[in-house]
Amino acid sequence: MSGILKLSAVALAAVTLSACATKGFVRNTVETGLSTERVARAQGDSALSGELSTVKGEVATLKTDVAALRRDLTALRTEFGAKITAMENGMKFAFPVTFAFDDASVRDEDRPSLDRFVQVVNKYYGGALLTVEGFADPAGSAMYNNALSKRRAESVASYLTQAGVQGVSMRTVGMGEARLVVEGAERDQPGAQANRRVVFVIETKGGETATASMQ
Repeated sequence: MSGILKLSAVALAAVTLSACATKGFVRNTVETGLSTERVARAQGDSALSGELSTVKGEVATLKTDVAALRRDLTALRTEFGAKITAMENGMKFAFPVTFAFDDASVRDEDRPSLDRFVQVVNKYYGGALLTVEGFADPAGSAMYNNALSKRRAESVASYLTQAGVQGVSMRTVGMGEARLVVEGAERDQPGAQANRRVVFVIETKGGETATASMQ
C-alpha cells in the first residue's frame, strides 16, 4: 500500500474513532443529564411531599386548637353563664361578675369564673395585651366613681396575677360610670349591681381584639 493510501486509511480510522467517541460522549452526557434530572425531580417531589406533610400537620394542629377553644368556650357558657358574642376583631365574653356597692373587693362567688378566665388567657392569648377596665354605678360624684372603678380594675388584675395569669402584658383603666348596663340604676336599685363590673380587653400581637365583658 502506498504511503498516500496508508495516510488516507489512518485518517479515515481517526475520523471514525472520533465520531464514535463523540457519539459516546454525547450519549453519556445525555444519560448523565437525564439521571441528574431524575434525581432532581425525585428530590423535588420529596421536598414537596415534606412541605405538604408539614402543611397538613399545621392544619391538623389548627383544627385541634379550634376544637379545644370551642370546648372551653362552651364550658364557660354552661358552667359560669357566660354570654359569648363574636365581634369584628374578636370575641365578647359576658360573665355575671360584679361588685358590692361602694366596694372594690373580688367576691368569693366570682373567683371560679375568674380562675377559668385565667386558664383561657394562658392557653390561647400568650403575648397579648390584657386591659382590665373597671366600672361603677352612677351614685356619687364622677371623680369618686372614676377612682372607685380604677380600684376595682386593680383589684381584679391583682387577683388574676395571684391566680397565675402569665405571658400577657396587663394594664388597668377606671371607666367610672361610663357605658352603664342599666341606665341610672345605682346603690340597691334593680340592675345597679350590673353597672358595677369589670371588662377585659385582649389585644393580640396580630392586632386582633377579643373582648371579655364581665357584667
